[in-house]
Amino acid sequence: MIKIPPYLQIGDTIGIVCPAGYMPYQNAETCINTLIEWGFKVKVGNTLGHQFNYFSGTDAERLADLQTMLDDNDVKAILCGRGGFGLSRIIDSLNFDVFVQKPKWIIGFSDVTILHAHIHSQFGIATLHAPMAAAFNVGGFKDEYVQSLRNVILGHSYSYSCKAHPLNKKGEAEGELIGGNLCLVAHLIGSPSSYTNTKGKILFLEDVGEYLYNIDRLFIQLKRSGLLNNLAALIIGGFTDMKDTVIPYGSDVYSIISNHLSNYDYPVCFNFPVGHQTNNYALKVGAIHKLSIQNEVKVSG
Repeated sequence: MIKIPPYLQIGDTIGIVCPAGYMPYQNAETCINTLIEWGFKVKVGNTLGHQFNYFSGTDAERLADLQTMLDDNDVKAILCGRGGFGLSRIIDSLNFDVFVQKPKWIIGFSDVTILHAHIHSQFGIATLHAPMAAAFNVGGFKDEYVQSLRNVILGHSYSYSCKAHPLNKKGEAEGELIGGNLCLVAHLIGSPSSYTNTKGKILFLEDVGEYLYNIDRLFIQLKRSGLLNNLAALIIGGFTDMKDTVIPYGSDVYSIISNHLSNYDYPVCFNFPVGHQTNNYALKVGAIHKLSIQNEVKVSG
């Protein structure tokens, strides 16, 4: 049974950290101000605005900052400022003892997929795949996708819909929702952080900036690992800014993915609004969701 962290109340504190890539402080100012306008207190970690080469700090600095937020009982949710790369360098050194006793919402996507998968697999606690600090700048903090983050942390149920895609495989499904960034889901296979026992679950995947041949290779890895077997359904989100080789690969990204799914009989939807794009709905990883793929797609949780 997945444990759902307590939803937030007005006046609660949200911590902001950058456990992976560097983010200038000013890029998070709109987010900080908006969270305060929503009625929350904000505690900013040492890694926001701090830089060590590509990262927001050394491994030790990023580890200490995230650990502090995990252990701080006054912090009721942790919003990651950005993703990038870096969490896999520190995940095995994090201590989740306090977090397990008093769970809080971990919020983010991209490299934060590592936290989603690790916490789900190791502790059975729900997390939140959702817009991060920069989204408050790009889409405007009043858009429905940033607002979906607010709605979820306050405990509201949600129902999202999108247009049907020609490659969709129609059907209905219900189950735990797991997933995140394709590259990272594949990266974790064989590690203690990997999603395991995916039978009866709804998996969602998204990615950005990959070569088409690598999407092909990543799906081969998922298939060979057995991760795609016996799912209740599969949600394919945004696959944005895909790259091709000098000699064209010969297929678009959704066709590549669809070809890999031809032997599976569960429902599949394409181009769901989740991923490295403005239209990125908040989704509770680990929580039970219902999926309907008919003339339109509906996801509720």
